[in-house]
Amino acid sequence: MTLSKSNYMLFLRHPAFLWLKIHDKHKIPPIDDNLQAMFDTGHEFEHYVEKLYPNAIKLGFSNYNEYISLPQRTKETLNNGASTIFQGRFEAEGITCIVDILNRVDDNFFDLIEIKSSTKVKPEHEYDLAFQTLVLEKSGLKIRNIAIIHVNNEYVRKGNIEPEKIIIKTDVTNAVKNLIGITKEQIDKAFKTLSQKTIPDTSPRHANPLGIPRVKWFKDWLDLYKHNKPNLDPYSIYFLSYPNAEQIGELEDKNIALIQEVPEKMALRDRQLSQIIATRDGKRSVNKGKIKKFLDSFEYPLYFFDYETFSTLIPQFDGCKPYKDYPFQYSLHILDSPGAELRHEEYLHQENTNPMPKLIEKLKEDIGNNGTVLTWNMSYEKSCNDRMANFYPEHKEFFSNFNARIEDLMTPFSEMWFVDKDFYGSASLKNVLPVLVPELSYGGLDISDGLLARRVWTGAVLEGKNRGKREEIVAGLIEYCTLDTFAMVRILEELREVISK
Repeated sequence: MTLSKSNYMLFLRHPAFLWLKIHDKHKIPPIDDNLQAMFDTGHEFEHYVEKLYPNAIKLGFSNYNEYISLPQRTKETLNNGASTIFQGRFEAEGITCIVDILNRVDDNFFDLIEIKSSTKVKPEHEYDLAFQTLVLEKSGLKIRNIAIIHVNNEYVRKGNIEPEKIIIKTDVTNAVKNLIGITKEQIDKAFKTLSQKTIPDTSPRHANPLGIPRVKWFKDWLDLYKHNKPNLDPYSIYFLSYPNAEQIGELEDKNIALIQEVPEKMALRDRQLSQIIATRDGKRSVNKGKIKKFLDSFEYPLYFFDYETFSTLIPQFDGCKPYKDYPFQYSLHILDSPGAELRHEEYLHQENTNPMPKLIEKLKEDIGNNGTVLTWNMSYEKSCNDRMANFYPEHKEFFSNFNARIEDLMTPFSEMWFVDKDFYGSASLKNVLPVLVPELSYGGLDISDGLLARRVWTGAVLEGKNRGKREEIVAGLIEYCTLDTFAMVRILEELREVISK
């Protein structure tokens, strides 16, 4: 059986992940639209990288037969003297990989270059390249230097995209070659896993067995583990707030199955501790004094505010940078005074132009110069305002005043002044809302989260997709963003109700 690079990387996530992929792949959910959009973004970046190698020969494949013939075509292309190839495939001693860029140094040596759409080199990239290096060396090639081409997130668009400026090339030769020994060991273990007739232990404790730093593999596997156990108790230890593999392993060893059974001394952080206590005691914890003091600091008019933003690797408009969030929509609920009728204002940009000038113009009309602005996770709205203030210095004073008036309605939950077991240790709006205001829900909306809103707006407005569904998309975007701010109105009402009892 052949071990590909992608399957090897699954093994590094969790040994059972590789086994499932080969032997029981229906238990792995299909790639969702948001993840597919990330892949598409990577392909778009590759297009600009390829422009830096105008004489390169691009191989690759578009069907299974072309994939099977790719190693032979790659060998023939190199034997014919190609200096640079894209998407060549190599196979030796049961391991195989497709390399992004292979650049000939001389007859005996090559440079290996990987393209990543991230803004920096990540630890898992080095493990990826160590596997590739082994395949190439077993195929008879000598590798001189190893590098990663990634995104320069400080690049500012001015006219046409400049490929040489939007990329950064980082040498990782030493780091990768230091991983060759452990990579050989892991490849052997991966083959043993593939040969097993039964799945390895699926416990999340075995996720990321090498302990590669700063990867989300534990969380990814934990989500998959819960997906395949639909009857799991909703208060099992696998629903702890931000656990790690070591903690899960220790709890399993002690035969602790439920959150309420977890000893307080085993909590990893204060938020997890509050979750354990609330689940064990079965009642809410409410610090009325702190919540009242917080709410009493608000000044009318009250503005409940939320942005929706777009963010693309390739900057869409002059002055924009890769992966920076720029608003295209806002929702604003307004209470002019206690007991006043709730008002609503909004803006949604619907033209294939930079949305910020018109959005700012409408925002200045709607939000006034006085009164408290309530957001949820205020650092996000503030960062968007700072970005627009730098983009348009003539509005700097307005945004400075705007940010000075912002208060974070998430504070009673993030500071744990209000704790409910069914928040599951989270202060997210989507965790708090169904507990405090169960009649409101994102579940029935066509657009139910910010990533989807971003992707749908970018496709419909900037890329001209789904023309026949444009009215439906616009309505869905307005409904979603409006719910975000109305949810804050209702949560504030609930907080006031709680402290008045």
